[in-house]
Amino acid sequence: MIDFTQLLPEHEVKTIGEHDLYLEIFNGNSGPHSVHSIKRPPLLFVHGAYTGSWMWSKYIPHFVEQGWTCYVMNLRSHYKSRVMDMTKITFDDYLEDIREVLAQCDESPVLIGFSMGGILSQKIAETLTLTGLVIIDSSLSKEVHQLIPYPETVRMTPDIVIPPPAREEHSSIDEAAEDIAFQRKYLQMESSKAFLTFSAASGLSSGVSINGDLITCPSLVIKAVESDDEERRGQLTAEQLGAEYAGLWNTTHTGLLVGQRYKEAVEIILKWLNSRQN
Repeated sequence: MIDFTQLLPEHEVKTIGEHDLYLEIFNGNSGPHSVHSIKRPPLLFVHGAYTGSWMWSKYIPHFVEQGWTCYVMNLRSHYKSRVMDMTKITFDDYLEDIREVLAQCDESPVLIGFSMGGILSQKIAETLTLTGLVIIDSSLSKEVHQLIPYPETVRMTPDIVIPPPAREEHSSIDEAAEDIAFQRKYLQMESSKAFLTFSAASGLSSGVSINGDLITCPSLVIKAVESDDEERRGQLTAEQLGAEYAGLWNTTHTGLLVGQRYKEAVEIILKWLNSRQN
């Protein structure tokens, strides 16, 4: 799988703040919809654990083509951000990184978060004004996990850092071998302190508490669904946020971003975004 953002016209790159956060900015002004007079808010994409802005490679061209300016960030010590001591990085540090990048946006953006980026984005939305919030297969809040907890069998052994997830070379139900190879090329270690704060799936944390009453912006929840329990977790997350919900059956966590059916999620987001512009 190629990095599809490399096929776009040259884009702006910045390093932000004392931690040299790597930020890519793709201006949505070169597609067929750029002549439209509708003013669109920027989109800020927040990646998940172990990954970086590269994980949005398939998504970004579709939004740029539709006239959306995309800010695609990297948390500290991820991808091309400055390498730091992962044993010291916390969940709150990542929240600080998002706030720092938000300050670069010309106006209040729509925040789009995947996995760990989803729970981080929900926490940000409790206290900051956003134009919208989209979370894609987000890590569960404490409240949702208490209602439908993960099984005990997923418990993991903590370490000073969390190694990247092992990805076999063969394909999954919605990821081709080349999609998995693309991820294997870039996957990296993750902060144990941050991971064990938010990850109820680890069996070592109850998750991060989210107060949905504090989140007042329009919201959308997209969930990869392989079981009735996963569908219900997605629905409960949407209920907690007062959000619209879309569950995509027979898709995988990472497949929603880089798999063969990724465009289904993109089209759901674009339809939701465009409906907010009317």
